[in-house]
Amino acid sequence: MDLHYWFMFPIAIGISTIAMASGVEGATFFTPLFMVALGLPPNVAIGTGLITEVFGFSSGVYAYTRQKLIDYQLGRTLLLVTIPTALLGTWLAKAIPAELLKGILGVGLLAIATSFFKPSPEAINPQCSAPGEMDRSLTAASGEVFSYRLRQVKEGQILAGLGALFLGMVSTGLGQMNGYFLIRRCCLPSQVAVATSVFTVAITALIASVGHVVQLIQAGQQTWSLVLSLVSFTVPGVLIGAQLGSLLAIRLPQKVLERGMGLLFVLVGVIILGEIAGQHRLAIANVLRYFA
Repeated sequence: MDLHYWFMFPIAIGISTIAMASGVEGATFFTPLFMVALGLPPNVAIGTGLITEVFGFSSGVYAYTRQKLIDYQLGRTLLLVTIPTALLGTWLAKAIPAELLKGILGVGLLAIATSFFKPSPEAINPQCSAPGEMDRSLTAASGEVFSYRLRQVKEGQILAGLGALFLGMVSTGLGQMNGYFLIRRCCLPSQVAVATSVFTVAITALIASVGHVVQLIQAGQQTWSLVLSLVSFTVPGVLIGAQLGSLLAIRLPQKVLERGMGLLFVLVGVIILGEIAGQHRLAIANVLRYFA
């Protein structure tokens, strides 16, 4: 085994813990890290990030299944859209420059982040506190009962489809869209929202990763050996981190989780845009010099 990337093991534990507690894809962090810190080509970074994410989120699904926090009916409704759009994204990734896609995603993350710093969902969407019978009642393994009413499901499918398209193209986007929809628009309890998002992302990422794996294998033995060297440390790390993150999620108050997700999206958006700016700093400097 090549020990060159041993340091990715503790890093993977930390990233997976954050990802599983928030429902945001681990590849959101892994892909920029692989490109910026390790200098990997975009196709290798995106594919490796997605492969790592599949293992981490599969571990998370197991943890949340044991906690009985997943709304499977809502998850299946979202998967009807996310699976085909993720496959479309994998196909489009061959033709669209990764920098352009990541730029759009970075700006989108910053826009979504602002919603998590606004007042509570009830203040933004009065239906969250509307009286009446709830459509859903879910009893967790801990005995806690969550009752809630589903809203804007069609809107959720559109947002999830858009997120899955980006997941297929740049390995991230679905978890962020799910977080915005399930918590801020659909008004789900944060624990149920995160668990259901993890379930949806895990299955969608698994389907999307197949196309990336095929592309990485076709890239040659050297590229595939590099991927295996990385995942030999990231996969054990995310398996551990996913269990830690699922325990953290059920202990975080909803307001803390929402604010944390807002800060998380700002951080990731800035990282993505900063990475693009770093890759094209000479061109940007020339443009600024022209207008100076």
